[in-house]
Amino acid sequence: MAKMWDARFSKAENSRVNDFNSSISFDSRMFREDIEGSMAHAAMLGKCGIISLDESAKIVTALAEIKADLEAGKLAIDPEAEDIHMFVEEVLTARIGDTGKRLHTARSRNDQVALDIRLYLKKEITEIRSLVKGLLDAIVTIAEENTDTVMAGYTHLQRAQPVTFAHYVLAYAQMFIRDDLRLADVYDRTNISPLGSGALASTTYPIDRHMVAELLGMSGVTENSMDGVSDRDFLIELVFALSLIMMHLSRFSEEVILWCTSEFSFVELDDAFSTGSSIMPQKKNPDIAELVRGKTGRVYGDLTTVLTMMKGIPLAYNKDMQEDKEAAFDAIDNAKLCIELFTSMIATMTVKKEKLRQAASGGFINATDCADYLVKKGLPFRDAYRVSGRLVAYCIENKTDLESLTLDTYKTFSPLFDEGVYEAVNLENCVNERKVYGGPSKESVLHQIKLVKNYIEK
Repeated sequence: MAKMWDARFSKAENSRVNDFNSSISFDSRMFREDIEGSMAHAAMLGKCGIISLDESAKIVTALAEIKADLEAGKLAIDPEAEDIHMFVEEVLTARIGDTGKRLHTARSRNDQVALDIRLYLKKEITEIRSLVKGLLDAIVTIAEENTDTVMAGYTHLQRAQPVTFAHYVLAYAQMFIRDDLRLADVYDRTNISPLGSGALASTTYPIDRHMVAELLGMSGVTENSMDGVSDRDFLIELVFALSLIMMHLSRFSEEVILWCTSEFSFVELDDAFSTGSSIMPQKKNPDIAELVRGKTGRVYGDLTTVLTMMKGIPLAYNKDMQEDKEAAFDAIDNAKLCIELFTSMIATMTVKKEKLRQAASGGFINATDCADYLVKKGLPFRDAYRVSGRLVAYCIENKTDLESLTLDTYKTFSPLFDEGVYEAVNLENCVNERKVYGGPSKESVLHQIKLVKNYIEK
């Protein structure tokens, strides 16, 4: 097949070079965006008198028909085409003749590609944000069901202080809210039209770039034509945002994997989101969580790809930049799949409330509250800390816990102890007395739930 740019060349392109150069295998997913961008460009050319209004209308109509035929499966994308942009233009010319050849007036493939990827990423960002909101909704539901479910919070993977399961999962809600805010920010920088930048130096035709941006629902146009065709910051930012989402999903997945073990046994996954072993019939494996954890590295790899691709490119467009799409598409596809499946997995898991409470009782996670009790009695914190530490050592040696000690035993460690110590070291009280804004008390957690709900609804 002849190339539209081959007039300059005296020798046919090597077949292997053609395969190496071609991007149709992956950029074909942008056919809608390519056609929509071309329709806006054609409308603008007609309005500005660069081509006739009749020609403009004929091109727009034909492009709409090509789009409809592709969506309906009546038209197949030619895998031998160089890219989706050339394919659409060739079909257009085949259908309406020389008028189709006028479409590319005042446009380069450089600004056309830059526009298509922005339009495509806009759509994907919107879909990803919807998935993140769905994940937040699932977390809120779990939180609402577990505002009284006391468990141990951890530092260094050691039992630390008492919280509730609701407070625990709401920490992840905050991470995903930040992720959504980042996506919204990336969307704003993506939603700018580079069309009209030409190959790098714009055009001598009297085009109206703002008209095209308005037709495409974009908020403005790029300010420098060289930057317009060579900028991929918005794409890199999106892959970075997706990498952070995956990092948060991976951390949450690691929690779920631990919680599913017999050693923890804090949750049980639904059978629909678990797998078995080919040899051990008793196994119920958290494969979804493990795959999310594994695919995080893959998305990180995509980020490294696009960062490395851009690091040594002089202005303006270079063919290296063709490598942006496969990496971005891979990151998008995997992140979307992981968010969707992870959401379904946690929405259907069973929280073992009694097991969480039992585990919390055995870790002396109320030791700080015991020290705080003595501080309120007038003892300096460092002295109170030491008394509480000695009590913990005594409990370990005697295989008991702070809630089970007799008052006489308490008094052997400090005469300041009285019956009020039992209220102070009660785990439910330890949680609910932490009424500081953002803390784990039920009052605070209910406020956090309300804030997340408000965020989802806005």
